[in-house]
Amino acid sequence: MSARFECEKDASLTVARIDSIINAYLIEHCCLRPPISPQIGLVVHSHCDFFGSVGFPSVVDLGLRVKNLGKSSVAYEVGVFERGQDDVRAVGGFTHVFVERDTNRPAATGMSTEIRSGLERVLSGSKSKL
Repeated sequence: MSARFECEKDASLTVARIDSIINAYLIEHCCLRPPISPQIGLVVHSHCDFFGSVGFPSVVDLGLRVKNLGKSSVAYEVGVFERGQDDVRAVGGFTHVFVERDTNRPAATGMSTEIRSGLERVLSGSKSKL
């Protein structure tokens, strides 16, 4: 999945965009309905490494992939690119653990099949950063 945003100078906005593309993908492709889904994703790790700046008023493109997919956890990686440039400007991501809404504990069977199926579509065979 990819998305584009107008350039921003604030790093916290970059992290918010990373969160947004991950959640948009979960909602659109993994049948996640945050207010009512029986499972929810808890963020247990986040990171963002910056490699270069993006000029204002450039357009920013984001690329999403699943780096690791476990029984109840998933590690996402998002590349931030300036439109028209090949070099990645930032790489960030989150690790979610999917838990039962009522208990905040992972289900014995792991994440739901709907969530897993959607995440498998963007699962990368590579372990390296973008």
